[in-house]
Amino acid sequence: MTSSSLKPAEILLIEDNPADVRLTMEVLKDVKLCNNISVVNDGVQALDFLYRRGEYDSAPRPDLILLDLNLPRMDGREVLERIKGDEVLKQIPVVVLTTSSAEQDILKSYALHANCYITKPVDLEQFTKVVTSIEEFWFSIVKLPGM
Repeated sequence: MTSSSLKPAEILLIEDNPADVRLTMEVLKDVKLCNNISVVNDGVQALDFLYRRGEYDSAPRPDLILLDLNLPRMDGREVLERIKGDEVLKQIPVVVLTTSSAEQDILKSYALHANCYITKPVDLEQFTKVVTSIEEFWFSIVKLPGM
């Protein structure tokens, strides 16, 4: 729960690696902020979730999106482009959290208006610190719309 809000933060994790999903969810649950985490495994599911289509017709609007770039069915770059090109969705902060440290991916993500770009550390302790820092920054320091 954020200090300025009574409602839990809604986080959408768009990630296809089951180990990364499990680890991210464990870290987010360990942080003492109250949040709800929804997970989708590819870009098509991400857009269905965000537009509340099909099985996601009652999906909550995320307060923060954690987006992997290398996704099946629809690439994370295309998902980012769609989110930031939509008048309603573009206000949702998108944190690119990916294994790629390629300069072209960083430049493209920022050109598509990602709010930040973080390369996933391979070390478990560092990964835990990064995910904890993301949540603390976005929900304890930053003022988000509707929060």
